[in-house]
Amino acid sequence: MKSEGNFSLKAALASAGERLAILLKDDNLNTLHGRKKIGHILAYYKFPLFILCIFLYFIGYNIYGHITHKDVVLYAALVNVAAGEDLTWQLREGFMAYAGTDMSKNELKLYTDLYLTDDELNAYHEYTYASRMKILASIEGKQMDIVLMNREAFDAFSQNGYLHDLDSFLSAEDPDLYRALEPSLVSNIVILEDNADDMALDDSLSYSALTQEHRFGLNLSESPYVEQAGFGDTVYLGIVANTPRTEAVMSYLRYLAGDRAPLSCPDA
Repeated sequence: MKSEGNFSLKAALASAGERLAILLKDDNLNTLHGRKKIGHILAYYKFPLFILCIFLYFIGYNIYGHITHKDVVLYAALVNVAAGEDLTWQLREGFMAYAGTDMSKNELKLYTDLYLTDDELNAYHEYTYASRMKILASIEGKQMDIVLMNREAFDAFSQNGYLHDLDSFLSAEDPDLYRALEPSLVSNIVILEDNADDMALDDSLSYSALTQEHRFGLNLSESPYVEQAGFGDTVYLGIVANTPRTEAVMSYLRYLAGDRAPLSCPDA
């Protein structure tokens, strides 16, 4: 089937090329003017012109994509956290300015409008399924490095084993920063195995699970950026366990945890 499809496409392009060649040599065009010439072209050469337009579109699209392409230095996500314009700028452009990153060639990808909740009365419950699919795809594709979240999302990420044990991770990457942040590290559990599948087949069973407890989160209450935003609930930071961008993650952590005055959005 694949070879037939390729043959059909090649045949169509060849046919379009032949017709365009005929169009260039068509003597009738020299005797026609105005609407009659346009009508003649549309009547006899509509298909090759259509193919040509598609071909030119894809060439232009690829050139535009090449010119405007930016490398992603870090992927961050806000889950069950709504950030205003100023905080969004600080989490994205503010960090890049702090890191001295060339914003004409690089970007920080910030996922927003992600919600996880089991509460059916929650106003954002209808977005949970789509958010879960996007989160899973991003983690699987190694396109999520840092997560800022509320307690409910922190529990979900921890229990599913998506986050680094920060004691091990930070002590290995930057012992000095680890000692400074250690009082703000927060414990949670990871579920190693449970009987959820068995319960689905036998409702007489009670839930049981084998878990471990580690410090998967960082309480950002004292971060100058989060503190300035004035959240009513605690915001936790987690580092996704399979991140390949360790250096950028550590730089982002130093930026958020710093005691410097927050950078401000130019338009704020």
